[in-house]
Amino acid sequence: MNERSASPWLWVRVALIAFVLAWILGPRDIRDAVPIVVVFLLAVGLEAAFVVGALRGDARPAPDRGPQEVDRDRYGFRPEEEEDADEADGYELDDDWYVFDAAPSPVRRFAVGLGLIGVLVALVWIFGGSGWSSLPGDRRTEAVARFSDEASIIAEKPVAIRCDEARDYVGAVQHADGVAVVGGDLAILTPEICHELYRLAFDGEVNGSRTGRAIAVLAHESWHLRGERDEGQTECYALQSGVDLGARLGLDEDEARRLMRQQLTENQLRGLGTLEYRVGPECRDGGRLDLDSGAGAFP
Repeated sequence: MNERSASPWLWVRVALIAFVLAWILGPRDIRDAVPIVVVFLLAVGLEAAFVVGALRGDARPAPDRGPQEVDRDRYGFRPEEEEDADEADGYELDDDWYVFDAAPSPVRRFAVGLGLIGVLVALVWIFGGSGWSSLPGDRRTEAVARFSDEASIIAEKPVAIRCDEARDYVGAVQHADGVAVVGGDLAILTPEICHELYRLAFDGEVNGSRTGRAIAVLAHESWHLRGERDEGQTECYALQSGVDLGARLGLDEDEARRLMRQQLTENQLRGLGTLEYRVGPECRDGGRLDLDSGAGAFP
């Protein structure tokens, strides 16, 4: 396969990589409109067509990359007839500096293409195929309804939870796992938090501090909807409510309490960027912020 015929295939591969990255990182509309399996099947088909065509001899002959006649005349290369004669007489010519290696075989190029497709499949599986957006629409709807019911219990009024799949309001850019208007009726969570809550409530899966963090975030935003404004106090109340919330979502009470205590410890260890969320000295057993001072356990 010559250089000119290889170039279109290179651009096709680049376009496929760009699309897969857009599918992973871009808006959900792309993922909903184009199943990623279609893209990978197209990529495999293109690679197969390429190797079949190359094995059948459809590709153009490779160009002569050695010195041309005009170069030999200008720069003093010996005529090919003299070089052939010298080789026949037993002389070894050292012209390797202008000899180009043969192009990789079609099978080797096909193997490289399949390897690239495998890497893209792994990226989709890790970043785009196993999160909140990978769940069927009806399961996401059912989960959001469940989260809304749980938030309503803490807020003591009907409220709604929304998972910000477009990341317009929460996420790494906004530096928040959730957001809610104080006293409002809507809280917005990141897809990662929603997915952790889903895995607990619907699959019974516990992932250590990630599960604890998801419970604490849902409880925290629910307390904002209830009317609590101060972030430190809201976090203190959330960690206490998180015990019952975790139990309702499928944990046993001891496990739920352990996770909330872990979140309380991590709250004290967080950096200066989260000072407003740090709980105060009254967030303790028997303290002013203890919601059940007679329970004998905190949170």
